[in-house]
Amino acid sequence: MFKKISLVFIAALVITSCAKEEVPLKVTPNDYNNAVDKVTEVIIHDIFSPPVASRIYSYSNIAAYEVLAQNNSDYVTLAGQLTDLKETPKPDAGASVNYDVAALIAQMEIAKSLIFSEDRITEMRDSLYMKWEDQNPTELAASKDYGLKVADHIKSWMDGDMYKQTRTMPKFSVNPDNPSRWQPTPPAYMDGIEPHWMKIRTFVIDSASQFKPIPPPEFSMEEDSEFYKQLMEVYTVRNEMSDEGNDSEKVAIAQFWDCNPYVSTHKGHLMFATKKITPGGHWVGIVKIATKKANADLMETVYAYTKTSIALFDGFISCWDEKYRSNLIRPETLINQHIDDSWAPVLQTPPFPEYSSGHSVVSGAAAEVLTQIYGDNFQFDDDTETAYGLPIRSFDSFRQASSEAALSRLYGGIHYRAAIDEGLKQGRQLGQFVVKNLIMKTNTAQASN
Repeated sequence: MFKKISLVFIAALVITSCAKEEVPLKVTPNDYNNAVDKVTEVIIHDIFSPPVASRIYSYSNIAAYEVLAQNNSDYVTLAGQLTDLKETPKPDAGASVNYDVAALIAQMEIAKSLIFSEDRITEMRDSLYMKWEDQNPTELAASKDYGLKVADHIKSWMDGDMYKQTRTMPKFSVNPDNPSRWQPTPPAYMDGIEPHWMKIRTFVIDSASQFKPIPPPEFSMEEDSEFYKQLMEVYTVRNEMSDEGNDSEKVAIAQFWDCNPYVSTHKGHLMFATKKITPGGHWVGIVKIATKKANADLMETVYAYTKTSIALFDGFISCWDEKYRSNLIRPETLINQHIDDSWAPVLQTPPFPEYSSGHSVVSGAAAEVLTQIYGDNFQFDDDTETAYGLPIRSFDSFRQASSEAALSRLYGGIHYRAAIDEGLKQGRQLGQFVVKNLIMKTNTAQASN
């Protein structure tokens, strides 16, 4: 009898020793950076326009932030602050939720629902699931349930933002009889993109027109008019940059901030696209640089991505509202028609009206948010464009970077001075409004920074 009991006891010990001990799951800031990088990779692959890309970044980051904020008393939920966003659901009582894991799952689920190439995010997600399942299946199951619950909540809210309705609205109608109105530009002569983006529901600003800029200079081809002077500035700056490599720094600035997701290239009868990052994607990349330099933990990393992407999202709505209101013709069109039919800008002119400058608006907005988080003298080396063969550029502050991004549009030959200056002002005012009105940290947490 004793022998039988001993054998049973030994067998139990063997089984126990063979059972793998579950370890707490861990998500690092770099894991989250990789997830955002994957979103950028897919946005580039799928060729989403800048406004649509901002929507993908913002909703996926908001989902992650909302998960983490439920478990961190230093941070405040966005429910009740972002337009129409209701209270975020809590996990089931007693569930062994790892909020970091749940946040990353929510981010991936929302991103996957907003892009075409779902398999690229699914592959990344499944790789993480396999690793987590091996480490702690119990914690993974609970975290997955909660992450998907929050993702469903964000999806329900997202569905009310008018995006789906704008997919079926009519194309932008060009008015060829009015010489001041926008016309499609070479080489692809594409239709104006997202002419109804001002109808998208905003997050923090109260309407698309809240930060409506002053009108552009009155259209006139009279040589003493302000409009004509600004047109000639674009023409002259470009010509000076063509002289035997002069002003190579201006060329470098223009190319660094190009951020055109679809550059058409013609070879014979064939046309193909060179795919690149969007303006919002460039600033999302700067968030990564800043959080890594600041050695931010996961919560602060997600916070910085989320607040910046919210400003970018509202910035595009504000800018696109003005673009299709003023509906101003691009410099390239007028220069080719009236001054020099062989003139071409350094950069390919994007397919939408000129005023105000999208780069100026969203760069100004993003820089204000990042300045609030990391201060006005945050030096950083911007390597966002190295993947496209461009060298690193260094900046002493986010506002300095935003000013250069705005001015790059003059050097690129695609914007008049007014669109740049007023666009930057528009974006900074919007960014300051987001900083003031979107409370994401408690008073105690803000005081400790």
